[in-house]
Amino acid sequence: MILFGCVSFVISGIVLPSSSLEKVVSDELTVTVEKQQPNVLMILVDDLKPALGCYGDSHAKTPHLDALARRGMRFELAYCNQAVCAPSRFSLMLGSHSTTTGLYGLGSQLREVVPDAVTIPQYFSQHGYRTESLGKIFHIGHGNLGDPESFAVDHFHEKVIEYLEPASTDGGQLTREEAFFTNQQLGNIRALPRGAAFEAPETSDEGYADGRVAAETIQRLEEAKKKLAADKQPFFIAVGFARPHLPFSAPKKYWDLHDPAKLPMPQFEKFPVGSPEAAHKRGGEINNYKPVPTDREMPDSLKRELVHGYYASVSYVDAQIGKVISALDRLDLAENTIVVLWGDHGFHLGDLGIWTKHTNYEQANRIPIMFSGPGVRVDSRTRQLAESVDIYPTLCELAGLPNPVVPQRLDGVSLATVLSDPAQRVRGHAYHAYPKRKLGRAIRTERYRMVEWAKHNGSGGGIDYELYDYQSDPFEKENLADKRPEVLKELKAILASYPPPVTRSKKKK
Repeated sequence: MILFGCVSFVISGIVLPSSSLEKVVSDELTVTVEKQQPNVLMILVDDLKPALGCYGDSHAKTPHLDALARRGMRFELAYCNQAVCAPSRFSLMLGSHSTTTGLYGLGSQLREVVPDAVTIPQYFSQHGYRTESLGKIFHIGHGNLGDPESFAVDHFHEKVIEYLEPASTDGGQLTREEAFFTNQQLGNIRALPRGAAFEAPETSDEGYADGRVAAETIQRLEEAKKKLAADKQPFFIAVGFARPHLPFSAPKKYWDLHDPAKLPMPQFEKFPVGSPEAAHKRGGEINNYKPVPTDREMPDSLKRELVHGYYASVSYVDAQIGKVISALDRLDLAENTIVVLWGDHGFHLGDLGIWTKHTNYEQANRIPIMFSGPGVRVDSRTRQLAESVDIYPTLCELAGLPNPVVPQRLDGVSLATVLSDPAQRVRGHAYHAYPKRKLGRAIRTERYRMVEWAKHNGSGGGIDYELYDYQSDPFEKENLADKRPEVLKELKAILASYPPPVTRSKKKK
């Protein structure tokens, strides 16, 4: 007897779990029960550091991301591979470090540098998945057009820089960052006005791009449910949210969740004692926004507004992700969908006197990574060090796909065993890099970070080192490279095991 739609199949007195792939041979009948391949929902969030309740930030208002963390596992020591949008996303999608590919810059062209590369969605497509993308997945802007080849369905593109109040754009003018992100007047940026660093209008969630991306994602999930019923084709949907990337444009109700007087202000605003000049940063992206001063110190009142804007933007994106996860539940898709949430890099909020990212320090490189779904222990956390490049092989293993053999070198390792047992360890450190006049390559262990700053692409100068002990100095106040030679030697040996970094890719003119 075969009872379809029940928890078990009963054949000649043998009880089979319906979730297993089993073949039963009786005297009269052979039946194969096949498990549906798991779907994948990949959620990318721009500039999101672990400023979340589930990561211990008591100031954050992130109930939906906290709930997502309880559904699976969060990595407490996860790191991006380069703290800038385009290279970080290339690392994620290729499973390769920027020092492996040469894709270091915002304007890097993936298919000019690694034309035969197979990205995560391409690999899933090769194994029968329908692949779709919405919002900010690859970086589009600064001369970069993303990677349309990665997805089977045309990309749903939305804005990253967006304003609703005329005063934010000097009456509707094209601002510097809008021009960068829409590939307009790239040779004339300095002549354009600066846009506002933040705004808080009375508007619906769909007034800004992230609300529209969430709404479209829900429609795509509804369509995917129908396709699953019709042809059993699993889906791989990548959805990217723009906030909390500057400008901190979010509906007023999310600003109202926070008392700015109670939000954390930067505690240590100087460069680390003994740190090399190659590691330092002032200005940069933040200078493209008004009213940030470019010729004097930022007043405390503005610092507080920027911190407020970041937390409000995180609350806004939290609500949009909550809508998507709620739809996954409503459509009965959650049980067989792997969900991974990833922040593309961290964000300095005035610590070390730095704003935004583009450094090798902790605030720019530590990110949230969470998994939930089949194969993931519920309501768990791990201190296993993880990198963005690990997501590629991890998703493949969780989905039961063959170990990926692709044209580009994969630098990641699968975290699947950790996802079932948070005490397991598959790597002892994380690696990341940032190119400036010198190239800084970093090794991060559970306790230490070492950065080697060495000449790159013909740049001159000797080699500089940084070493920080996060057990005794979580704010990176002092470079200990000269004081802990034994630790420096150990971490230098780990770095020496990596291949030499390739030179920086050149954008075609």
